[in-house]
Amino acid sequence: MTDKKLIGVDLGGTTCKFAIMTAEGEIQQRWSIDTNILDEGSHIVPDIIASINEHLALYNMKPEDFAGIGMGTPGSVDIKAGTVTGAFNLNWKSTQYVKRDIEKGTGINFTVDNDANCAAMGERWQGAGDNADDVIVIPLGTGIGGGIIANGTLLHGVAGSAGEIGHVVVDPNGFLCTCGNHGCLETVASATGVVRVARQMAEEYAGDSQLKQTLDDGDEISSKLVFDMAKDGDQLALAVVDRVAYYLGFALANLGNTLNPKYLVIGGGVSAAGDFLLTRVQKYFKKYTFENVRNTTSVRLATLGNTAGVIGAASLAREA
Repeated sequence: MTDKKLIGVDLGGTTCKFAIMTAEGEIQQRWSIDTNILDEGSHIVPDIIASINEHLALYNMKPEDFAGIGMGTPGSVDIKAGTVTGAFNLNWKSTQYVKRDIEKGTGINFTVDNDANCAAMGERWQGAGDNADDVIVIPLGTGIGGGIIANGTLLHGVAGSAGEIGHVVVDPNGFLCTCGNHGCLETVASATGVVRVARQMAEEYAGDSQLKQTLDDGDEISSKLVFDMAKDGDQLALAVVDRVAYYLGFALANLGNTLNPKYLVIGGGVSAAGDFLLTRVQKYFKKYTFENVRNTTSVRLATLGNTAGVIGAASLAREA
């Protein structure tokens, strides 16, 4: 393994995280800057370049000390061209030539991929994926993304849309999704999806429930509140969690039956519910998988938290 360092960049709409890492995946330095999306995001790439160069000078390092820079970004990424389009939360309204500009500005080789893919690569390399060759990572946040690693290779698909697990349909007659279809996993198992399921089930629920009372009073709820109430024994909240776990387990079983990965890793904010959610998902996963998959594919929780993206981004430079 080379002794050259790696730089990982996790670009988000609010902050941009950086890490300098060894080729083995040890984080040596971390920092972050605010993401300036003003003026159609024209400051973002110059700010990234300036921050990297500033920290290299601070640590008395040179471009030749690095194997490369890897970056995860929102939007549609052309990996070969090193361009990003459609990153609307960055206010990028036109194609961004990030590879060209960052290589020119830093003198270091640069690789870019979608942020969800990078998070998956990070979790696979240094997290719950145990660096296995076949891992699927499913982050449950405001939406649901996904990253599929098969035979050690991140799958992108013919148009870069491989791993859009949030748009696996689990209920054809279900809620309308932002993609235009009905019943996507994202509509029932994301943070917003859990709330949507709770509101629907509360309308039909006749028993005693603090969750129902809260909704009937017109108060706002969150997925965390639903899980907290379920842990306290609220019967409606428990029913909501069970239904969410069913949808998740059903979707993961289909992924398992199709790809038979070593691990299916659940991450993102909703996964903070921990084993309370995991054990229920595993029950339905086992119900809908056939024996060989049931015995060889495991569902587990992510372990890296918000460092997954920057670690996975650095791994792009490692494998470029």
